[in-house]
Amino acid sequence: MTKPLENVKVIALASPDFEDLELWYPIYRLREAGAHVDIVGEKAHDSFKGKYGVPVVTDYSFAEIDYKQYDGIIVPGGWSPDKLRRYDEVLEMIRWFDGEKKPIGQICHAGWVLISAGILDGVNVTSTPGIKHDMMNSGAIWHDTSAIRDGHIVSAQRPVDLPNYLPLLIDAFVDNLNNK
Repeated sequence: MTKPLENVKVIALASPDFEDLELWYPIYRLREAGAHVDIVGEKAHDSFKGKYGVPVVTDYSFAEIDYKQYDGIIVPGGWSPDKLRRYDEVLEMIRWFDGEKKPIGQICHAGWVLISAGILDGVNVTSTPGIKHDMMNSGAIWHDTSAIRDGHIVSAQRPVDLPNYLPLLIDAFVDNLNNK
């Protein structure tokens, strides 16, 4: 059986206090579709837990990953985005994926990372309503909807929206493959 994301490489960013479902659900769905997903954090082989206690171990550190060898990146929500956006390496990655028009997935509070990277001006997005004004103040066009795709940027509001988010994210990867 052919999988639509065979040979696709994806970075999943992680730091302590990630929203458990918003990290693991996309990883599993992308892997089911054939993608290779590496979990990347401040340190390689670092072990920590999400907001609700689900553990993760990173594969690589921000500094050692050659992100230009990847086809896209996903950013989970939780309190993790407030930490992730403080790393210049993370913002550099996000800007590069944006410049290359490669898929960027973000859910809930993950919009903070894209805001800090300065890539949302004129982009249609959604997020948890708690950061709606942050998104709008960054120039984004915020929508009160479950999930939305604007080109290569795919966003969703909350864990309950994951079933709407992942088909849009997978489609963004498929479209990226077809445009190579």
